[in-house]
Amino acid sequence: MKSKALNSKLQIKRTQNNWGIPEEVTTFAEIEKLYRQKKISEDEFRRFRLQNGAYGSRMQADYSMVRVKVPSGIITSEQLKKFAFLSDAFSIGSAHVSTRQNIQLHWVHLDDVSEVMRGLVDVGLTSREACGNTIRNVICSHFAGVCINEAFDATPHANAIAKFFLRNPLNQNLPRKFKFNFACCEDHSNLVRIADIGLVPAVKEINGQLITGFRIYLGGGLGPASFIGELLEEFTPMKDILSTCIATIRLFDRLGDREKMHRNRMRYLVHDMGFEKFQKLVLKERIIVNATKSITTKLEIIEEQVPSIAASIISYESTDNPLGYQKWLHTNVVQQKQQGYTVAFITLQAGDITSRQLKVLAEICREFSAEGCVRTTPAQNIVLRWVLQSDLLDLYQRLVQTGLANSGALTIASPVGCVGTTSCNLAITNSHRLAKEIQAKFTELGLDMDDELRDSTIKISGCPNSCGQHEIATMGFYGGASRVNNTLAPTYNMLLGGSTGEKSSLGKVFTRVPAKKIIDVVLKIIELYRQEKNEGEKLNEWIYRILRGEGSMNVKNSKDLKTIIDTVTPLPSPEQSPESYIDYGNDVQFLAKTARGECAA
Repeated sequence: MKSKALNSKLQIKRTQNNWGIPEEVTTFAEIEKLYRQKKISEDEFRRFRLQNGAYGSRMQADYSMVRVKVPSGIITSEQLKKFAFLSDAFSIGSAHVSTRQNIQLHWVHLDDVSEVMRGLVDVGLTSREACGNTIRNVICSHFAGVCINEAFDATPHANAIAKFFLRNPLNQNLPRKFKFNFACCEDHSNLVRIADIGLVPAVKEINGQLITGFRIYLGGGLGPASFIGELLEEFTPMKDILSTCIATIRLFDRLGDREKMHRNRMRYLVHDMGFEKFQKLVLKERIIVNATKSITTKLEIIEEQVPSIAASIISYESTDNPLGYQKWLHTNVVQQKQQGYTVAFITLQAGDITSRQLKVLAEICREFSAEGCVRTTPAQNIVLRWVLQSDLLDLYQRLVQTGLANSGALTIASPVGCVGTTSCNLAITNSHRLAKEIQAKFTELGLDMDDELRDSTIKISGCPNSCGQHEIATMGFYGGASRVNNTLAPTYNMLLGGSTGEKSSLGKVFTRVPAKKIIDVVLKIIELYRQEKNEGEKLNEWIYRILRGEGSMNVKNSKDLKTIIDTVTPLPSPEQSPESYIDYGNDVQFLAKTARGECAA
């Protein structure tokens, strides 16, 4: 079939980075063999495999999750086909998109990990430093380059940072993991204040000239204790970006707590020291870095050349469109700043995509996207950019054929859920399956088409560690276990009022809810909102108002809301409803069983 992208007379030439090194595959195979022969210890091998992206699978020492670094979330059609092959050959026939834009292959036998790595290297990918005490995947907004409000495209800068620090001796043995988050603009700066370093593109006029740079936030992060990052300075010019990053990492390396694993992320260092003191140390260290670095120590920034566009806007309206198409357009498609082109979101279920769908997506990518790649998102979905508006109907029909035309990607009906007990040693509950249950129910009820709910989010973690980012959700949940009616049951702590962006706020712990009552509780909150909202007020805005104690009618504050919600949460007795005490995705009695975590090396 002739490419739709070619028909547009526009092909964006992207420089494909080669992140892989064949020698690392050989080394991993050799070290794994030594481990099998008991010539190196369990702890030595554990640190080595984590540094190379092989994360232990739940309670099974012989199986790994291979986490693939995907800087900026960019995956080519060739790489999509390779993921399909690897998932069929060595994994479980599917792949998983994480909240950091990685691709994860689960339940890979340890003896096969080196073969998976070899396949990744063949298409320019690597799992190197996707886990361990080093710099993790550098994420970048999936709107970067097509956002109408951006000062400039952050993608080349995010990729340059990823390339500079990958395998860099500076960050091979940090106190704990370290994260970079790049935004595209203030409106889409979702995660910049929950990263060790968050960057938002900016432009400033200095001496009559427009200078590009970033607003840099430091010391953010989520987990059992979460902190919002603080602004380093009003504007950091481009010439100081790398030295600022190096200075921050050097300080963390020197001053970070290497003894207390539960307090050795950089956010604890910043919090304990106080931001003003840390800020002064970073600015002072930056002077030293600038004074002592080699002239060759610089970022390799490859700017992509995007042709100017002159295309007419094409109307979406038609009476002949197939069932579901208008709904998909409303909840999954956004116009680019380039006239006539769109960003089309592919809604996944808690980040899962089958090998068959990956193969078809590779073909769709080549056919419909002028840039020939897709991007993963922190909301665990996939986006096709540079799609002609005139091609959207054809794209939708292709997605329908392979089960990828689900609506709701940009709505409350697309919750985030970490892998939970399906794979993780630390998880207590099956957050992964709960997210899918919510998605199915909300789509069935048509909540994805309610624009008053559109800006609200649901995020779920299987434990307090926040891989599901529950603290920055309108309604967030993290898993636990409680005795209910003298029987152990899966439960979640519920948080309300989290938000993202440069005005981020952390959610407030609200109440504890049994897993099988989560959907009822969320629907009750939506019902109360509809009864008591002000005209034009959205769900997230109403929740913020209730938390401030400015409600009216029956719900004036969070105490009133909790009183009502507590009438929804009780479980029937185990004799009346034994399934209420079994976690989603399981058919046996619930056990709160965990093992040693793999978040740190």
